[in-house]
Amino acid sequence: MVKAVIVDVDDTLCLTEAASFALENDVLARMGRPPMSRAVHLSTWGEVLLDAMPHRSPGLDLDRFAALFPIAHQEYLADGRLDVIPPENLAALDRFVLAGRTVMLLSSRTEVEIEHLLAADHVLAGRVTGAYHQGNSRFRKPDPRAFDELLAETGLAPGDCVYVGDSPGDAVAAGGAGIRFIACLQSGVRRLDEFDPIHVTAAVETFPEIVDVIEAWDGA
Repeated sequence: MVKAVIVDVDDTLCLTEAASFALENDVLARMGRPPMSRAVHLSTWGEVLLDAMPHRSPGLDLDRFAALFPIAHQEYLADGRLDVIPPENLAALDRFVLAGRTVMLLSSRTEVEIEHLLAADHVLAGRVTGAYHQGNSRFRKPDPRAFDELLAETGLAPGDCVYVGDSPGDAVAAGGAGIRFIACLQSGVRRLDEFDPIHVTAAVETFPEIVDVIEAWDGA
């Protein structure tokens, strides 16, 4: 039985690439810098934000960007322009909880980018039991060691878990850790042929489909 469903945030639990593109360009505008192109953003999507920004905006004052970004980030959250989780995705999480499965998040986001998702009054409260991110994990995807803290702290074995993500790096990290991986292609940012099939256990077009995939595994 799958005991734990581990979920990526960006373009998996919620569709965020387009909103993040607008947010980051907003910060660049506040710095008096020209906007990045969508093509550049897409080509670096999935990288840690502060690692990606020098490629997205060459010559950027990274320290100033890092100082301004949380301000704009909070404004976007308050306006409902970022991290909107569709009701059908919440319903899928509810089915996992009702089946006795643990639901956790594993993301390359910083702590400030993810802490609002863990607030007591957030819609994920009662659905998600924990999150692993830059603030409490030593390694980043696609390094398989990104799962080290999660496995050590929960006592789960890799075979107890499945990871749901949208990027080839997500697949490499999960596969290297011995964790089954479901590729969620709903965002349209990536195609299945971009993934190394050796790391992909299943693929779905929409997030809610993962429920049936996992139930089928348990029933096999």
